[in-house]
Amino acid sequence: MTIVAATASADPSFLREFAQTRRYLAGRPANVRLTPDGKTVLFLRAKPTSPEQTLFSFDVATGQTVELLTPESLLNGAAETLSVEEKARLERMRVSARGFISFQLSPDGTRVLVGLSGKLYVVERESKKVQELKTGAGACIDPRFTPDGKAVAFVRAHDVHLVDLSKNAESAVTKGGTEAKPHGLAEFVAQEEMSRFTGYWFSPDAQMVAYQETDHAGLEQFGIADPMHPEAEAERFFYPRPGKANAQVKLFLQARKGGAPVEVKWDRAAFPYLATVRWPKKGALSVLVQNREQTKEQLLAVDVKSGATTVLLTEEDAAWVNLSQEFPFWLPDGSGFLWGTERHGAPEVELRKSDGTLVGPWLSPEAGYGGSAGVNDLVGYDERTKTLYFAGGPDSVATAIYRAQQGQAPERVKTGFTTATENGLLSEDGQLLVVTATSVQAMPKTVVLKTDGTVVGELPSVAKEPTLSLQLELKTVGEKKLKAMVLRPHGYVPGKKLPTILEVYGGPGHQEVVQSLRENLLLQWLADQGFVVVKLDGRGTPRRGRDWERVIKGDFASVPAGDQVEGLQALAKEVPELDLARVGVYGWSFGGYLASVLTLSRGDVFKSGVAGAPVVDWHDYDTHYTERYLGVPPAAEGAYAKSSVLAFVEKAQRPLMLIHGTADDNVYFFHSLKLSDALFRAGKPHRVLPLSNFTHMVPEPLVMERLWQSIAGFFKETL
Repeated sequence: MTIVAATASADPSFLREFAQTRRYLAGRPANVRLTPDGKTVLFLRAKPTSPEQTLFSFDVATGQTVELLTPESLLNGAAETLSVEEKARLERMRVSARGFISFQLSPDGTRVLVGLSGKLYVVERESKKVQELKTGAGACIDPRFTPDGKAVAFVRAHDVHLVDLSKNAESAVTKGGTEAKPHGLAEFVAQEEMSRFTGYWFSPDAQMVAYQETDHAGLEQFGIADPMHPEAEAERFFYPRPGKANAQVKLFLQARKGGAPVEVKWDRAAFPYLATVRWPKKGALSVLVQNREQTKEQLLAVDVKSGATTVLLTEEDAAWVNLSQEFPFWLPDGSGFLWGTERHGAPEVELRKSDGTLVGPWLSPEAGYGGSAGVNDLVGYDERTKTLYFAGGPDSVATAIYRAQQGQAPERVKTGFTTATENGLLSEDGQLLVVTATSVQAMPKTVVLKTDGTVVGELPSVAKEPTLSLQLELKTVGEKKLKAMVLRPHGYVPGKKLPTILEVYGGPGHQEVVQSLRENLLLQWLADQGFVVVKLDGRGTPRRGRDWERVIKGDFASVPAGDQVEGLQALAKEVPELDLARVGVYGWSFGGYLASVLTLSRGDVFKSGVAGAPVVDWHDYDTHYTERYLGVPPAAEGAYAKSSVLAFVEKAQRPLMLIHGTADDNVYFFHSLKLSDALFRAGKPHRVLPLSNFTHMVPEPLVMERLWQSIAGFFKETL
């Protein structure tokens, strides 16, 4: 598949616009929610070059969109401020937007809850009447309506509080929380690695709350100082490293009327991780717990009176069990739940009774699904027709909306999109879908449609469209049938060899080769500087089956690096413009790690490399991610030794450029300093570009522009 644009631009101003528009997402609908009656779609949207999001309302009957609420109207012109806790939470969620980051709907859909500058507001949708909630001093983290809609709950000053909306009065639900032992907050690894961002859950009648207590005793603290302001105190964060102390997590039940909290009891020594909590309208309070190695997990039903638990099911895998916050998915009538598993080698969804007994598969390859790409996200469940809607499909580079009844072959929903990456949301009555789709030819678009495919309307966008289009080819190469993308410069001469840049990630849980224009725009800009840019998804990446993904167990370096080289060489046989004598490699995060490994260890293939925010020594990354794949030290020391970038320093013969934000609290800056020190002592060529006071993300337009100019300049010099 080749996409040829009529116009092209290598103008560096593209880089600044790319950042100013938040990768051309500013101005597009975000955080879409359907009201319970299915009559209104609410969403956030910013102006084309602003990070500040406002709240909009789309009327399904008329197709009209109106602005419902703005940050300016609440702050009266004052500047928005964020606490350290709020900034850290947004970093975990990879959110660079400001203004309204999110919003919550009351259970009846008539009111909206928003937070801004540490304050909370409840807005009546019909009258637009605003109620500022009276809370104590300090940031209100993770605010939500209680299930009865009569109060708003949040975490403040290390405890769960709520405001009774009829009295606008705050009261504490939990007591005794401290900075070292907070109540109601998800710990670092839950937010960063489990995709669990909350630490409290209300009962359906709102009279009881389950809350997490996190004991950080014995946990290391890392400090981040602002190098531009040495007079300022360093900010300190709890950070668990492999083989060392983890946060100790307990779960308690607290009645709102008071009394002593009841501890939820399970074998915490065997299963220290609290991965998932569900308290459905009907069905058991259920918790998913994992062993530290993440090779075994148990789903437990909780007796809310005694705190005792009963095992509903156990999931095991010799390598690791993948965690999905989609499951358990309790059916609305409480008769059972859906469960995701890979125990037969590919993703499946099972139907189980409320006691955990297996009824049978809901979705499986044998049911006619085909392939092993599986279910990416659950879209919704239509109780009336007993139909499950989900995003997934057999093609690992594309995602579509499907629906299926139990044991039946899935049917692709008619959304009007062809080859695309789709996700969606189903209304409570099962009559409406809101679908957002993107492809390599188009930026995301959000449409509202009936489940028969009839289009109701499109949520309006005011976003700037990219001036740069893709010169892209999608391929499958080599004996392993690796998925690959090739981006050539506009105006290239067919057959003329060009220096080549391999862009990598290569790690678990993430794909580079996907149907997305936005994900490839920067690479097209880089190609237009006179390069062929290629990327490949090798083994270890998701959506190619259990064995494909698990082959990296115990070794992050060998298989990912080997597959990238093999794929690059196979690609060169089909792409005559690719010059194997002039190849560089670039990546960020795990991609920065893999770019470092390839540059240092395979100087016969790569002439230079750029590594952004690389993990250098896996002893220094967090427990839940690293131990899942490499094991728990000291028993797994061999895996850490062979996976460390430091193991390849003596082989280095090609220049490596290291880029790292000094305020990165995910992959700390000292990773790059540790590698630079080792390279310097070994007399190996390298450069270091520190990004002062930046985290794992680089959203500032000018810095984004200078950063990519530096990357392009380095490759022009070295290739």
